[in-house]
Amino acid sequence: MTDELDLASLRVVRAVADAGTITAAAVLLGYSQPAVSQQLRRAERQVGQPLVLRAGRGVALTEAGQRLAAHAVHVQAALDAARQDLDDLGGVAMGRVTVAGFPSASSTIVPDVLSRLRDRHPGLTVDYVEAEPPEALARLRDGSADVAVTFHHGGGPGGERDLDGLLHRASFVDRTVLAVPSAHAFTRGDDFAGLAHERWIGGCPRCRGHLLATCAASGFEPEIVLETDNALAVLGLVAAGLGVALLPGLSLVSAAVPPGVRVVELDEGLARVVHVVHGRGGDRVPSVRAVLDAFGQVDGDALGLVPVRHAEPSTTAG
Repeated sequence: MTDELDLASLRVVRAVADAGTITAAAVLLGYSQPAVSQQLRRAERQVGQPLVLRAGRGVALTEAGQRLAAHAVHVQAALDAARQDLDDLGGVAMGRVTVAGFPSASSTIVPDVLSRLRDRHPGLTVDYVEAEPPEALARLRDGSADVAVTFHHGGGPGGERDLDGLLHRASFVDRTVLAVPSAHAFTRGDDFAGLAHERWIGGCPRCRGHLLATCAASGFEPEIVLETDNALAVLGLVAAGLGVALLPGLSLVSAAVPPGVRVVELDEGLARVVHVVHGRGGDRVPSVRAVLDAFGQVDGDALGLVPVRHAEPSTTAG
């Protein structure tokens, strides 16, 4: 390198990566287009190699540009952490924090958390994005989310390996239930293999994977005839006699079981574990710590969840 790389250069390269054109990057940053072009040339002098290439009407980052843009996310996160650490000297969680969570948490766990944060930290702006676990974890890794609420089923696909390099705390165990038509003979304790000839309603990709693994463990492959991740829709389809379905207990907190449907609670081994996840060092950021504290105070009993108590969050090595 010929000069020291500075934050302004990192911000411009990141903006170009996000916006795709120099003009759009200028709008994103509130700069003029010539100012962005000038800063890009300065950044290239600083690193000693080209960072952008012309690509049609836009620009494309070179490999060096892509790597620099990726580092920019972490540098900005570190600066945010430093700023909030200084805010914490006054004991105040301020600024903005983004939480991503799966759909059945959106109407149950998350409202409790957001309400606590509003009351206790009025200077904190909380953005919430609904996302299935893989997307929520991707957001956490690319810096577009600060905290992710995810789940996995014990021994099934999408387990703790998805959490490699992240700090996570197993907060709750959420039971799995079987939704069947009211006249169905299956009851708790019956052999799951007795459902081998049923028609099944599948859910989200991770829930579908859980269904496939559960059925495989009982020696059969389910005939999945319908798919929806909407719990109300699943219950309506079961009520109409169109199939049976596995559902997380949490989804029934805000979805009334209609006439014609009976819910059978299954063995604890089929339950899912709800995790609260954040990046390394995130718990030292006051806004993130405020979110983690709020999750720790959720009344799991009121939601039919079994709390999991751990002294410290754990890290899955990658």
